[in-house]
Amino acid sequence: MRVLRISHSAAIAAWRGRERALHRRGDDVALITARRWHAGGVWVDLDAAADENVIPARTFGTHPALFVYDPRPLWRALGEKWDVIDIHEEPFALSTAEVLVMRMLRRNPAPVVLYTAQNLYKRYPVPFRWLERWALRRAAGISACNTEAARITEAKGFAGRARVIPLGVDAVSDTPLSAAAAAPPTAADVHIAVGMLGRLVPEKGIATLLDALVLEPRLHARIGGSGPLESALADWARQRGIEDRVELIGAVDPTHVDEFYRAIDVLAVPSVPRDGWTEQFGRVAVEAMASDVPVVSSDAGALPDVVGGAGIVVPAQDAAALATALAEAAGPRREELVAAGQVRAAECSWDSVAGAYQELYRSVVRVPVTEPVGVSGGSFPEIVVVAYGAPQMLRRALEPVAALPVTVIDNSSLPEIAALCAELGVRYRDSGANLGFGAAVNLALSDRLLPGADLLLLNPDAEIDPAGIEKLQRALRADPSLASVGPAQVDGDGRRARVEWPFPAPHRAVMDALGLGRFERGARFVIGSVLLLRAEALAQVGGFDERFFLYAEETDWSYRAHRLGWHHRAVGEVTARHLAGGTSTDPRRREAYFFASQERYFRKHFGTAGWAVARVAGWSGALVRSAVLRGERRAQARRRAAIYRLGPVRVEGRFRPRATGAHKATP
Repeated sequence: MRVLRISHSAAIAAWRGRERALHRRGDDVALITARRWHAGGVWVDLDAAADENVIPARTFGTHPALFVYDPRPLWRALGEKWDVIDIHEEPFALSTAEVLVMRMLRRNPAPVVLYTAQNLYKRYPVPFRWLERWALRRAAGISACNTEAARITEAKGFAGRARVIPLGVDAVSDTPLSAAAAAPPTAADVHIAVGMLGRLVPEKGIATLLDALVLEPRLHARIGGSGPLESALADWARQRGIEDRVELIGAVDPTHVDEFYRAIDVLAVPSVPRDGWTEQFGRVAVEAMASDVPVVSSDAGALPDVVGGAGIVVPAQDAAALATALAEAAGPRREELVAAGQVRAAECSWDSVAGAYQELYRSVVRVPVTEPVGVSGGSFPEIVVVAYGAPQMLRRALEPVAALPVTVIDNSSLPEIAALCAELGVRYRDSGANLGFGAAVNLALSDRLLPGADLLLLNPDAEIDPAGIEKLQRALRADPSLASVGPAQVDGDGRRARVEWPFPAPHRAVMDALGLGRFERGARFVIGSVLLLRAEALAQVGGFDERFFLYAEETDWSYRAHRLGWHHRAVGEVTARHLAGGTSTDPRRREAYFFASQERYFRKHFGTAGWAVARVAGWSGALVRSAVLRGERRAQARRRAAIYRLGPVRVEGRFRPRATGAHKATP
């Protein structure tokens, strides 16, 4: 695979391990990086080895989000054919917009992967807000160095699943350690060397570390870095009476940080979250672990995810807790923490990071997965059924497919359903709560029978046989652009039901209100009662959005896949039987859930204005129908008009079980 990576931070040799590891794994990687960059308080000049495919580019500006590259190297590189273009810059950064514009001018079709570390939900000023939205809507994949950053990009409009991939480190634990670091201090020792490395600003918690030194006389601090507080630290130490136990060594060249770790017993990362800032990863913590140095951090931002389980995490600004933890980490718990740190460092090794990037790259270029072999030697997907009561109906759905890999997620926790699954020999999982369809499917995705296989979603009120499933599978695999396929459907009386629908949109809501919906053309999705999802699409798009309470989860998933370039279609040669609404006997409840999900869908994809248009159109259309129709159809139109007038999500709240929180429920 040919990959073009653009990353200003890769000017630092120690941070090009990702590219070297990808090359060792067989990928052809070219890197455009800054010719010179200011990092760690020092200027670093690019010094690439002869065997590195590194293209230097002059940069204009020094702020990571406010600089741009010399366009000439970008223009030349974007004229080549690449499988993936990986922009290792924030979505709102000027350099990201620069690369995307030049890619567009060059008409380069390679999918784009972006990077993010921003774990605070920020509404940026114009034009950065617009640049961020534009970049997220053009990204085929995103790597995030922490979980919250991944969630934020998805909430801000990225259609797929943002991958959480840590920042990488070189393993340097084979480098000899200092005598002090090689063994834990004994009770008679009066010197524990505590290291702190980073920019010298208040939010890094330097004051908390100094206060910890006051409380624990054995602690001696070795502080490396530069910044606004550099000139004040000596006075701070003197005011606390600990000037003889604080060593300020100035900025540390990123290429020599291993020497810093060799001179300390324990690393402190006592960061303090502020308005507009918190820790996004904490690379120094993983670097220290790779050097067999135990780590103590605060609970700011992403630090608990990075350090937790491999180091000691204490409350931010708690000097007493920090002092106690530092003494424990350098003393009685040292061996335990060093061993745990080695495991965490291995998870963040460049080779592990490169492997995660390879998976990301292959998801955006849609590398086919190896198909599992079914019971008859053919290819079958894994089947997931979300059950809620109605065991006899569930039996009819399961009996034709019981010999296939099936998982039943039971949202009703009924012993009868557990007994039925045991009788038929299918896997049973009690969700423990009424999670709803999408959240239950996500639960199944977290523990699959056939990892990497296609996934068939089967409603408990639907029936399809293995021969039909096999035909669906062949149709799906015959067209590499398909993310999902579904069969034609008939109801209990044999009447055909519509299974393909255009994606909801404000203008379509207006057309429906005017009675012109049948003339609508454009991209379509297939309803989710019997729906086969492609493994590669699942890998890129991810699971269902659990913010939907009920209904429209497959619409949302399909629309996100559509935005990433996938298509969907019905397979007319296959027919399934579906008793629509078979698990619910209350039409008012169904309608409340249905239109509440529509509101969530419109708000998510078209904003408040888009929902306002759809709501007015739906309300107007329902009012007209309530005036001209008769009987049950008039009553139905009146109910819908009332739902639109009051607000679907508000109406849904009258029916929604309180105990399920933000999860969906199946009535």
